[in-house]
Amino acid sequence: MSGGGRRLTGSLRFRLLAGAAVWIALALALAGLVLSGLFRDHVARRFEAELTNHLDQLAALIELGADGAPVLRQPLSDPRFRRPLSGLYWQVGPGDTPALRSRSLWDEALALPPDEVADGDIHRHSVVGPAGRQLSVLERAVTLPNGTAPLRMAVAQDEAELRAVVADFNRVLWLSLGALALALIAAAVVQVSVGLRPLVRLRAELAAVRAGRRKRFGGDSPREVQPLLDDLNALLDHSEEVVVRARLQAGNLAHALKTNLAVLANEAEGEAAARRVAEMRRHIDHHMARARAAAARGLPGVATPVADSAGALARVLEKLQGGGRVRVTVRVPREHVFAGEREDLDEMLGNLLDNAMKWAGSRVEVASRLEAGGMLAVVVDDDGPGLPADRRDAVLAPGVRLDESTPGSGLGLAVVRDVARLYGGDLRLGDSPFGGLRVELVLPATPPS
Repeated sequence: MSGGGRRLTGSLRFRLLAGAAVWIALALALAGLVLSGLFRDHVARRFEAELTNHLDQLAALIELGADGAPVLRQPLSDPRFRRPLSGLYWQVGPGDTPALRSRSLWDEALALPPDEVADGDIHRHSVVGPAGRQLSVLERAVTLPNGTAPLRMAVAQDEAELRAVVADFNRVLWLSLGALALALIAAAVVQVSVGLRPLVRLRAELAAVRAGRRKRFGGDSPREVQPLLDDLNALLDHSEEVVVRARLQAGNLAHALKTNLAVLANEAEGEAAARRVAEMRRHIDHHMARARAAAARGLPGVATPVADSAGALARVLEKLQGGGRVRVTVRVPREHVFAGEREDLDEMLGNLLDNAMKWAGSRVEVASRLEAGGMLAVVVDDDGPGLPADRRDAVLAPGVRLDESTPGSGLGLAVVRDVARLYGGDLRLGDSPFGGLRVELVLPATPPS
């Protein structure tokens, strides 16, 4: 089975509608067969009752003439007996040869099978009549007063009339049941759509939670769905609590380690000891950043507008570095949202802006664009001296900053790249149109609402 077929048969909506359609079809088909059989039996009984009435009327109107031959006092009431080959016939005669017959038989006679009928009894036959039509025959033996032998009185009617009535009824019946089936299936479609609407809404809310547009699932759901929402909200609360507790513990550990490292740095004697302490500090910063990113990756309900983070960082760094020597321009649309923690974005983007402003002549620009695969590229350009292509791989090595002689406590581009990759992104270096370095931070984007 193809992927589309598996998705279709795996759909709850398809299963409910298919089940409803099958049961509706089976129930209506069974009802149609029962109704058709009941109507056919009813028509057959009415058919036979009509022939019996004709036979009774015939018996009442036959008498013996002066010569002892049967005669008909007056015509039977049904005009079809007088219309040739009308499909309704009668005949009377002793033995197999009719002495009297209806005008409708024209020059033919009913070919009754040899039979001995007790006086007053009715026998049923099926014979071939005029024009080769199949006839249903009721026969009765009647001994008239002053008669010496019983007369075989027979009334016959074309079975095609019975079949035509039943066929007309069946046609109307099946058309009606078909229309009823379509109406019931349409009602089932509406019922399933209405019944599954809370699940559709739940799916939309889940997408919003995953995209970070909301923190929790809404209430006011049917009683069958509300316990699921309560459990999901409880799970989200627990996940958030675990992440917050892990971040707090990691922060406390980092603070304790950095405090001791600061003491060691002050007490260290010699350049080798100072380098060792600095290396330990970089390792702590590196792994703490990775730990925070790993904890936040894929956390539902987490989203950070890039414009807010970039704007706040630009204002702070403009004041801290150069007293307005470098102007930072932020050109980030409001709808560009990072699917991750604000703290991680601030740390990655802050490190890139800090490096750019240290090397820029007078201009740094932050922009963003959406890329394929639901990714967002945050681009930082400066007008500094740039970085030769043969050195770009080197500065992405762990623990290396753009210029070790420039003061600062940045994590380094390698750590920024590692954190971005933990989120499923990357870090790319290139040439800026301003003449300096272009750094592209690729991160997962929150889908637009």
